[in-house]
Amino acid sequence: MLVANRGEIARRVFRTCRELGLSTVAVFSDADESAPFVGEADVAVRLPGSAPNETYLRGDLVIAAALKAGADAVHPGYGFLSENARFARDVEAAGLTWIGPTPQAIDAMGDKIRAKELMFDAGVPQLGRLEPGAVTSADLPVLVKASAGGGGRGMRVVRQLDELERTIEQASAEAASAFGDPTVFVEHYLEAARHVEVQVMADTRGTVWVVGDRDCSIQRRHQKVVEEAPAPGLSDSVRGVLHDAARAAAEAVDYVGAGTVEFMVAGEKVFFLEMNTRLQVEHPVTEAVFGLDLVALQIAVAEGRPLVGDVPQPAGHAVEVRLYAEDPADDWQPQTGTLRTFDVPVGPGIRVDSGVEAGSAVGIHYDAMIAKIVAHGPDRSAAVRRLGGVLRRSRIHGVTTNREFLRAILADDDFAAARLRTTLLDDRLEAWTAPRMDEGQVRRAASAAALAEATSASTGATVLGRIPTAYRNVPSQPRTRTYVLSTGGAEVTIPYSAGPVLHDLDDVTVVEATPTRVVLDVAGVVEAYVVSVGTGSVDVDGPHGAVDLVAVPVFVDPADVVAEGSLLAPMPAAVVEVAVVDGQDVRTGDVVVVLEAMKMQHTITAPTDGVVTQLSVTAGSQVESGAVLAVIDVSTGESPQGEKP
Repeated sequence: MLVANRGEIARRVFRTCRELGLSTVAVFSDADESAPFVGEADVAVRLPGSAPNETYLRGDLVIAAALKAGADAVHPGYGFLSENARFARDVEAAGLTWIGPTPQAIDAMGDKIRAKELMFDAGVPQLGRLEPGAVTSADLPVLVKASAGGGGRGMRVVRQLDELERTIEQASAEAASAFGDPTVFVEHYLEAARHVEVQVMADTRGTVWVVGDRDCSIQRRHQKVVEEAPAPGLSDSVRGVLHDAARAAAEAVDYVGAGTVEFMVAGEKVFFLEMNTRLQVEHPVTEAVFGLDLVALQIAVAEGRPLVGDVPQPAGHAVEVRLYAEDPADDWQPQTGTLRTFDVPVGPGIRVDSGVEAGSAVGIHYDAMIAKIVAHGPDRSAAVRRLGGVLRRSRIHGVTTNREFLRAILADDDFAAARLRTTLLDDRLEAWTAPRMDEGQVRRAASAAALAEATSASTGATVLGRIPTAYRNVPSQPRTRTYVLSTGGAEVTIPYSAGPVLHDLDDVTVVEATPTRVVLDVAGVVEAYVVSVGTGSVDVDGPHGAVDLVAVPVFVDPADVVAEGSLLAPMPAAVVEVAVVDGQDVRTGDVVVVLEAMKMQHTITAPTDGVVTQLSVTAGSQVESGAVLAVIDVSTGESPQGEKP
């Protein structure tokens, strides 16, 4: 079986294939050549190029790869071509087995505009669709949504009427990039509702299983961050309406295979959103609670076997978090780089579906999610506590992630009490993105880094190796080491010297210092730090959290200093739009450049009034992280147009 996908979903499908005795075929782009999923397949076929529209969205190349490798079935995973009816038809036309719903069902539900009409005829409750040209201030807020896809791409909330036209253009561009279809539509946006979905599984003989429900209300930019099963706090009547509506939706299109019907729940009212004709990212929580392998069931149904018996009874509760390579405190900017460490402890009740491992490169071309971490327990509080503990003990370095943000969510009082709503993340954003370590804790972690670095240097010295760490023959002041925290960019300077004393840290003494482990006594409480010293970086894991530190060089190359007023690329990206020209006056908030990375668009705006005096990029160009995009001159002199900026 060929898996027409990448990353953690490819690895997850391969795992079931191995258990079933099926051999596997991977397809991979140039950017994914060294990715773990490629090595796990029995054979792999290259798709030349890196961008999705050159590789994973090229159905003809994927089918050719399947035939070349001798595969006889194709599993689409999720995203990319998973909900593309034409691709499903082409797979079947090539004599291959399609592991998914019929092309007719994908057609019916893949066009979300048409799907709403079908669900209305089937009696499924839903929100009304709005014509973009007829939207008034009374309709606000509204949601602009891609017709052909999901996952938050091509989906944006509009709260000001004058923003609607440009928002539609941006959402359409995102949808075209992610799904190959720019069609979008507009509907009412419910501010304080919950996002609840129902898992269905159907065979070719008309049997439809309703395999419980999931809550997916914790979302950022309409992409799910935390999911759990069963959805907590629903009344029996609401749960009954959800399950009956999901069954009606599946039966209305003669559905076959695994699918998810999504709803908004406002109090006791239920509204249909869409049906995803594929496996969902969050399917592991359903598998954990029901003891099922949904991929194995997909394969069985595709082979023509019936669903036997009743749906198993659910047991316990499961919670999943999506670990993203992004910085929540910096407007969710995607992050790139190489994972120096990726160690998530796995034990009873813990499952990790990951597309990466230590040494993996996280690039600009694909989604920012790098792993899903799932905890199952006898009840919700046990599952949440177990998951929080795993996140705390995980060691993840080299790329900024949302790990601490996820920990903050799990510790939140409203989340613990299951008072869930789609706006909860926005309401709590400031609290959840606040630093979890105070200044003293950060300084102790940085002190551990400085001591480990100094110890590593002295133990590795080829001459005078017996001189104590940080020793000075005629000390006038302690040695210092300055670091920049990779998250947030704050600097911390640590004075230290030979012996057990840490300067500027009261009641802290050094118990042990080696190149990989530092132990400090903090007013009688012993704290142990695991340290990894790299070239120009030091990673520290301690009792209060983890920090990635970059050593500040004593001398700076003048060529590395950028001009005042420079707008820098926050990540490696492609330039999709340049909205200004050299010499143009701009005002605070004006769009300067639009970038695209990890299938999401990011708008770079003018931070102040001024004049564009240097424009370094053009549409279509690629930029590296930190590259100068433009320079805004904030001087009070006249602009080239003769106007005061």
